[in-house]
Amino acid sequence: MPKLVPYKPLVLRLFHGLNAFLAIASLITGFLVYDSWDGRFGQLSLTVKNRALIDIHGTFAFWLFWVFLAFAVVNIKIGKSYLTNSQDLSKLNVKVGQNVWWYRLQRLLNTTILLALTLSLATGKMQDENWLPRGEVNHIWYYLHLIAWLVTLIALSCHLLISAKVGGKTLFLSMFNSKYRPQDDPKLWRDKIRAWFKNPRW
Repeated sequence: MPKLVPYKPLVLRLFHGLNAFLAIASLITGFLVYDSWDGRFGQLSLTVKNRALIDIHGTFAFWLFWVFLAFAVVNIKIGKSYLTNSQDLSKLNVKVGQNVWWYRLQRLLNTTILLALTLSLATGKMQDENWLPRGEVNHIWYYLHLIAWLVTLIALSCHLLISAKVGGKTLFLSMFNSKYRPQDDPKLWRDKIRAWFKNPRW
C-alpha cells in the first residue's frame, strides 16, 4: 500500500524552498570565491580571480539573511517539531538504527543547519569584501566563515540523505506539493500577521 504524502503548512514549504535555494546558491558561490581567491586547503581552479564573484556571493547572502530570519520565525511558530529538543540528545544512543533514532537524528541535523547558517551569516557580515582582493586571508572572521561553510555543507548533505531514509519520496513530494488547506490560504496571511503583531506569542 503506497504511503500517504504528509501535509506540510504552505508557509513552511515556501520559506523552506526559498531558504534552501539561497543557501545552496551561497554555498556554491562561496566555494567559487574561495577557489579563485584562496585555495590553501584544496583548489579546483574552476574560475579566475573575479571581483564579481564576491559581489554575487554577497547578493545571495544578503537575500538569504532576510529569508532566513523569516524561516527561523516560521520554524519557531509551526515547525518546531522538526527541530531537536532536550530529549533527542539524551536518547540518541537508544534504539540505534530504528525509526525513532533516525527521526531524532534528522531533527538534530535540521537544528545544526540553522545554527551553521546563523554562524555563516554572522561571520559574513563581519568581513570586509576587500580582504581577499588584497590577499588578506588570515582574518579570524574569514576562518570562522570557512568553518561555517563546511559545517553547513556537511549538515545539508546529511539532511538530504537522512530525509530520504526517513520519509523517502513521499517526504520530498510533500515539500513540493502546491496544494494547501483552507487555513493556509495566502489571503489570510496579512490578517494573521497583524494579529500576531498585536499579540506576539512564541
